[in-house]
Amino acid sequence: MNILILGSGGREHALAWAVMQNPKCDKLIVAPGNAGIAAIATCANLDILNGAAVVNFCEENTIDFVIIGPEAPLAAGVADRLREAGVLVFGPSEAAAKLEASKSFTKEVCDAAKAPTAGYAHFTDAEAAKAYIRQQGAPIVVKADGLAAGKGVIVAMDEATALAAIDDMFGGEFGQAGAEVVIEEFMEGEEASFFILVDGETCLPIGTAQDHKRVGEGDTGLNTGGMGAYSPAPVLSDEIAEKAMAEIIRPTMKVMADRGTPYQGVLYAGFMIKDGQPRLVEYNVRFGDPECQVLMMRLGAQALDLMQACAEGRLAEARVNWGDDHAVSVVMAANGYPGAYEKGSVIRGLDDLPETSFEMCFHAGTGKKDGQIIATGGRVLNVTARGASLREAADRAYAMVDKIDWAQGFCRRDIGWRAL
Repeated sequence: MNILILGSGGREHALAWAVMQNPKCDKLIVAPGNAGIAAIATCANLDILNGAAVVNFCEENTIDFVIIGPEAPLAAGVADRLREAGVLVFGPSEAAAKLEASKSFTKEVCDAAKAPTAGYAHFTDAEAAKAYIRQQGAPIVVKADGLAAGKGVIVAMDEATALAAIDDMFGGEFGQAGAEVVIEEFMEGEEASFFILVDGETCLPIGTAQDHKRVGEGDTGLNTGGMGAYSPAPVLSDEIAEKAMAEIIRPTMKVMADRGTPYQGVLYAGFMIKDGQPRLVEYNVRFGDPECQVLMMRLGAQALDLMQACAEGRLAEARVNWGDDHAVSVVMAANGYPGAYEKGSVIRGLDDLPETSFEMCFHAGTGKKDGQIIATGGRVLNVTARGASLREAADRAYAMVDKIDWAQGFCRRDIGWRAL
């Protein structure tokens, strides 16, 4: 098969790495890709938000299968354009992608599905939102309604922080995403991520993970897009996972199908778990980043078979083969992230890193200049390893981190600490 992956981050490098393990893959193109992806696949310059341009590219390059990595092309309807053109695609329709693109839409669907989630209110007016916060008190959660690249969520432990978040959101801090806000009840417990493939009818769980959102060790400091992840997540036991499928996932997917917008692709469900009861925090309509890196490390070549079965509506006959193993991914970010950070610093030592089915450094925000790898983003590298135990996987990942010569970068040294 000739395969096209859309995206340029660590998630897409991990997807490309897994796809390349599978003998079904004859040719792999990633658009736009990054410096790490360019080492294993062909990178192409393409406007991935333009459905017509993607369709034309597929026709010109005889692409058999398209895997859409990030949420923005999904929300822009790129999967719809591909399906209309008869191209096999992994990723939900624009209508189904509203599960991530609109927090208020998700809440409505959860209400219809009677899925346990946080109580909420939806606002288009700043003063009304502030009045609600004063009435409810803190802690409370303020979310930009639209897509904000994983950053539009403020967990406010005091009223002043919540009120300031309203000013920021309606003041344009998150662009169009913050033109409407959803304010939610603060949920206590431990958070974990559950990944499920859905082909419109069948829901097939493909793994659990836990990521670390805070920039500092011990889960302190500002929220980020994720500073590391590990899989599996012990808190999401088989019993709790089955409860989540029965009470949250399958009912939500039934509501989506009944509305005439069946879901097809990977569904990323974030749960808050307390006393054995999962409650939905949010849905995302794509693989998490950095969770995808640990999942792909554990799934390997079968990831392509599973995504193809999902796209072709054959999930009922698919099986996931899990090893009894663990994976850890450590994010190396540019100094200053998630605030202002410098771009263009040179990263050395990457050529000395192992590249095996147990150890891989996925590139998230890199480019190439004068033959050297440079940092082009906030989150730059995902140093990923697996092992028989979580401790072994973590030790392997940090041994790789220690070989990287990049003074302008940093990482957390405690990824996986909750489980360890």
